[in-house]
Amino acid sequence: MIDISTAVIDFGLIAPEISLVAAAFIILIIGYTKRLGKFCALTALLGIFVSFYYTLIQYGNPGSGFSGMVTSDDFGVVFRMIFLVTALLTILIAQNYLSLKRLNKPEFYALICFSTMGMMVMANSTDLVVMFLGLEIMSVPLYVMAGFARRNLASNESGIKYFIMGAFASAFLLMGIAFIFGASGTTDLKRIIADLSYLSEFSHFYFYSGIAMILIGFGFKVGVVPFHSWVPDVYQGAPTPITAFFSVGPKAAGFAVLLRVFSFGFAEVEILEPTFWVLAVVTMTVGNVLALRQNNIKRMLAYSSIAHAGYILIALTAGGIEGVSSAVFYLIAYALFNFGAFTVIIMMESRSGGTTEFSELKGLLKVHPYLTSILALFMFALAGFPPTVGFIGKFYIFSAALKNGFIWLTLIGVMNSFISVYYYLRVIKVSCFEDSDSEFAPMSMTPALMFVLFITILGTLGLGIFPDQILEFSKTALFAFL
Repeated sequence: MIDISTAVIDFGLIAPEISLVAAAFIILIIGYTKRLGKFCALTALLGIFVSFYYTLIQYGNPGSGFSGMVTSDDFGVVFRMIFLVTALLTILIAQNYLSLKRLNKPEFYALICFSTMGMMVMANSTDLVVMFLGLEIMSVPLYVMAGFARRNLASNESGIKYFIMGAFASAFLLMGIAFIFGASGTTDLKRIIADLSYLSEFSHFYFYSGIAMILIGFGFKVGVVPFHSWVPDVYQGAPTPITAFFSVGPKAAGFAVLLRVFSFGFAEVEILEPTFWVLAVVTMTVGNVLALRQNNIKRMLAYSSIAHAGYILIALTAGGIEGVSSAVFYLIAYALFNFGAFTVIIMMESRSGGTTEFSELKGLLKVHPYLTSILALFMFALAGFPPTVGFIGKFYIFSAALKNGFIWLTLIGVMNSFISVYYYLRVIKVSCFEDSDSEFAPMSMTPALMFVLFITILGTLGLGIFPDQILEFSKTALFAFL
């Protein structure tokens, strides 16, 4: 029997996604007309604001439709907001950069809209097949954006590597879903949960094989060790605004699915706890140790991104309302200070002959003392220094782990945070205490870039000093989910 309440085709449930798709199609239509082509970025921003409006309407009004394949709950609404803000900030930091690099093409803004729409589909479903569909909608535009600088060999390499590794990840994920379907006869998480004890006992091989393959598939997407090898090359080769988008949006989407599937769907599977424990330790350690030897800032932040995925895995290991809410809070915090750091890097790279090597930072303090202070703030947040939101985010994750008895995991997490201090402070050291070998080239500071810096500074310090409201917001959104 099909539940009539869930079989209803309610387009209101997917209004945020429809808004983005409509904006993307309009951009593709008007993009190459002489009079309207210049409005592509504005059209994308308008689509994001309309999508955000429909998302806010759905907060506190859970619903389900399309035969249960689409779910609108507060958990999904929170992640929709993260994705939309990520897309908004990406467009703002990208315009000047793309113009200077002669990459300002209309399809860039359409790809951002399509990819964000895919993330939203991933986070707002309890059906494994729909999650896979959202993953592919998100991923295909990402492959194109990674290689967006067609005349740049590093960007081409980035796009090819991302595509090949992404294809492998999708294959593992699809095979895992097939195993789960073979064991349970359904891809609906709610029905799988109802039969969980039966599946664990009588379909042991297929069920656990499916879980393992799903974990591998999404492990690739969020950069968990040992599925991380694509991250540094793709991050370094892609245009920097796109790297900023990669480091926040797809990672948040991947963890949204991991939290929904493993903290909600398969939470009672005993083998998952030690598995996440090991993955968290290995991911944190490998990411931080390899970041120590990097001389390229983007590559360093790529390994840093891997390490931060390890911190979020600690929250996933802890589980429960405390673990999941701390993971969501940390993803919000990471989006703020990571985007702020990339904004400063974009300013540096946009100079004449600018690169993303550490040597580019030499002499920054003498020429731009305020910008150096801002960069230092974001590095302190990434390292987890108070009173930044980075400290609060790690504090909540480690607290959740301690409350659930993971003492050694917490100690290893704290030790890894100490290791990370070295390479984050190296950025400050080069900026403040090393002199440039040549005259410091002028830097472009557009109103859009300054606005992004203002927002990220405000969030990094404001949520670090007053985190309670966002944390309570995260917990409230997760009660129905858990």
